[in-house]
Formats: sequence, C-alpha cells, structure tokens
Amino acid sequence: MSMFSQISIDTIHSQKLEEDRIIKISLPPNYAKNKDKKYPLLFLLDGNYLFNAFDGALSYGYYWDDLPEVIIVAVNQGRKELREADCAIDQETGLPIEKGAKFFDFLSLELLPAIENKYRISPYRIIAGHDFTAGFMNLFLYKDNPFFNGYIAMSPELGPAMEARLPERLANVKKPYFYYLSSADGDLKNVLKPIADLDKNMQSIKNPNLYYQFDNFKEASHYSLVLLSIPNALYHLFGAFQPISTTEYQDKIEPLKSNYVDYLIKKYDIIEKSFGMKMKIRVNDFKAIEAAIIKNNAFNELDALSTLARKNYPKSMLADYEMALLYEKKADSKRAAKSYLDAYQKEEIGELTKEMMFDKSEEMRHAFGGDKKSKKKGKNEPETNIGSETPIENVNNSNVDPNAKPIETTKPIEEVKPLEEKKL
Repeated sequence: MSMFSQISIDTIHSQKLEEDRIIKISLPPNYAKNKDKKYPLLFLLDGNYLFNAFDGALSYGYYWDDLPEVIIVAVNQGRKELREADCAIDQETGLPIEKGAKFFDFLSLELLPAIENKYRISPYRIIAGHDFTAGFMNLFLYKDNPFFNGYIAMSPELGPAMEARLPERLANVKKPYFYYLSSADGDLKNVLKPIADLDKNMQSIKNPNLYYQFDNFKEASHYSLVLLSIPNALYHLFGAFQPISTTEYQDKIEPLKSNYVDYLIKKYDIIEKSFGMKMKIRVNDFKAIEAAIIKNNAFNELDALSTLARKNYPKSMLADYEMALLYEKKADSKRAAKSYLDAYQKEEIGELTKEMMFDKSEEMRHAFGGDKKSKKKGKNEPETNIGSETPIENVNNSNVDPNAKPIETTKPIEEVKPLEEKKL
C-alpha cells in the first residue's frame, strides 16, 4: 500500500473575487484504488503555511491507523494584506463586508461546490484557520445548514459578540459537531480575553452532540501554538475513529458491568454516522472487548462477540475461537474442543494461528478424558468427532473456575500503546 498522498496545485479563476486564486490539493494514498470510497474533507484557510503541517500530521496518523485518510484542500492567501482583506467583517454586525463578503461567497458558492462535484467527499467536513482566518471561518456556523461540522480554530481573532454567538448556535445542533480551540500564554494580548470568554461559554453547553476541546499551551507563542495544536485537534476531531487505547479501555470499557459488545458496536456506528466511513471492526478492538469480558466474568457475552466476529470476518477463525473460549470458561470441554477444531479449519487472523487452535483443541480433549495426544491433522483431513453437544443453557455452572485465564493470543491490553503516547 502506498503511503504517499497525491498532491496537486491548481489555479482557478473566481468570478466573485474577479481574480485567480491558488488551491493546493492532497488526495489520500489509496484514493485512485478505492473508487467507491468517500473521504472526509479538511479545508484549510492560510493554506500556504498550514498545508504541509497538516499533511504531515495526517500522514503520520494514518500510517499507525490512528487517523483516517483525508482529502485536503488548501486556499493560498499569501501576504498579510491579502489575508486581512479576505477576512474583512463589519465591526457592528460581525458579518463579512467588501472583499470579505466576496471571499466568503467564493468559498461557499464557487470553491466548495466545485470540490464536492469533483471529489468523493464524505459528510464529515472540517475547516481550519489561524488568527484572522480562524475567526472568519466561524461565520459558516451562522448559516442554517453549515457546510462544515468540524472546526479547528487556532488563536482566532473573534468578530463582534462571536464569543456569545457561537455557543448559542452550537448549543442547539441536532447532529454531531466537533470544535477545537487553542491559544497560548504567549499569544497576542488582544485575542486572549475573547478566547477565554468563548471557552467559558462553550464549557457551559450541555448538548451531547457537541464535542469540544480547548488547549492553552504554556511557554508557546502565537505562532508556535500552531504546531502544538494540529495533532491535538486531529486526534480530537477523529477521536471516535481511533483504535481502542489503554486509556479508553481503562476509563470507559473496563468499568462497565455489562454490554461490552454493545459498546464496540456503538463505537463503529459513530464512525459511520459521524465520518461517513463504514469499516470492519479492528481485530485488536475485538481482543480489547474480549479482555474486558473475561476480566469481569461476563462470559455469556462471548456469544455475541462471536456473532459480531463472524459478520466482520466470516472466513477467519475469530468467531469459532470466541465460542471455544466461551465453552472453555463454562467448563464445557467437549464443545470447547470442537469449537477450537472448527477454528483450526478457518483462516488465521491477527495472532490466532492454526497451531494454537489445534493445541487448545487437544488440551480440551484431554480435559474430558479423550484419547492421548494424536498427530496434528492435515488441512484436508476429516473433522474429529467430539461427541454430542450440550446446549449452553444446560451447562453446569458450578464447575466454572472464575479465576481461569483465557488463552494468551496477544499482548495484554495494558501493553497497548495509548494514543497520548504517540507524539507527533
């Protein structure tokens, strides 16, 4: 799989602005290969200096499967005078005026529709900016149906009353919106008070559809905060996409009393609904849920986990392995042996191997008084007759050993590297 994005630079003429503008585009490494797949959009203002920083952070993130592949479209705004003109707003109404009004129309009526028509864009669309442009981009939230549902505002210069208007709008959203805000203790003095007020008002919002994060970086400046903000913002806006980390496992999954499989299903439903991406459940996420089930003696949930595994990986041994583990924990050695042998006949996946399944099957056979250990079966040999099956509801639970440990097929969950340890 190629890990290099496809970068192009286009010059387009805007009728609204009556001038040419330079647009830089980065397509995901697998864009041409996956012809039916849609990708989240990251739209960058100040693209001339934000593009490389975001593109590098995203490339690193999806190398480790922490971040999804994303289409980046960046608008080059060049020198300071052009940026200020692009972001001109009325100091009473807070709405764009003069060149700012034309620039907003260029973005919303010309450029964004053209991007939608040309590229496969998912419903998840993010916009990012810095100081002037970070404040200006918030104007999309003033619209009844904002084009963007993810916002990265790095040290924004807020328009009149924006610190109150934005929370009012976001308090009533009916679908997921993601907002990231940052500043620094060495930031421009004129932006610190409005940003602090905006953060205070955002923190008071109780709407479960708003996912908000604020960072105030110590010993950082108005410019260095950008490189600190980008990874934090991306990991916040794509938090639901990431694999189950040690922190998520310890804080959210392990404390559950039940419904571990439901948690996993919901996690991937959020990925599909929020990001417009339908994906298989990661094998390591199956193993994390399995670990929680075993640790909390909720063995019956292995049945539901097996069903989910069969749906995601029908040709692999994962589903039969989960059922074998269930029978083993229920002290039903006969059915455990048969399920391990069934798993042996399927494709290997992750750290689950045929040798491991055969050895466990033999171990279970000996547990219920089977024959002495025989030679390993070949792939095409007939399945061993384990004997009649006992319905799971009739299993004698008095024989369950609550301290029994599951087969060690992967590293303990404590060894999974948490997201916060991946420094960009």
